Amino acid sequence: MEMTGEQFIPALQAEVWRGLNDPEVLKACISGCESIEKLADTEYTVVTTVAIGPVKARFRGKLVLADLDPPNSYSLSFDGQGGAAGVGKGSGKVSLATENSGTRLSYTVKAQVGGKLAQIGSRLIDGVAKKMADDFFSAFNQKITGPAAAAPEPSAEAAPGAAPLWWVVAIIVAMFLLAHLS
Repeated sequence: MEMTGEQFIPALQAEVWRGLNDPEVLKACISGCESIEKLADTEYTVVTTVAIGPVKARFRGKLVLADLDPPNSYSLSFDGQGGAAGVGKGSGKVSLATENSGTRLSYTVKAQVGGKLAQIGSRLIDGVAKKMADDFFSAFNQKITGPAAAAPEPSAEAAPGAAPLWWVVAIIVAMFLLAHLS
């Protein structure tokens, strides 16, 4: 599966960059995330629990950042296991750009899933993905800018069924687990 999209975040680009690279901020914003542990400057392990329809699983995985260009962009790759629920692996690219008084976050993600999660219908996964993305951006915006920013602008999707990066990271982290946008 391939997904692209973007999200406006009402905070300075440097603040958004710091938040996206802070394991505690991400853990607090990704629903079901139990832990994100830094192994090295660019490597993390992630543990999360995800429920999609009848499948609920705890995923463990590894997230690796590359091509870092602070505070503008980075690439990431993820690989994880969710036991009987499945496996996931993939890669993504996150870019930040100053826009008006905030930051435009753009992303692309390519992911592969296997096991029970791969057998679940794409409509169910898309619905869960949208909710997880909305929940992530709401929590992230609140964490970065305070309660006034809790209702984010809806994500702009470049392709039908596309979902924001952190849903993919949460699912794959959970699956690969993303470990995850992981």
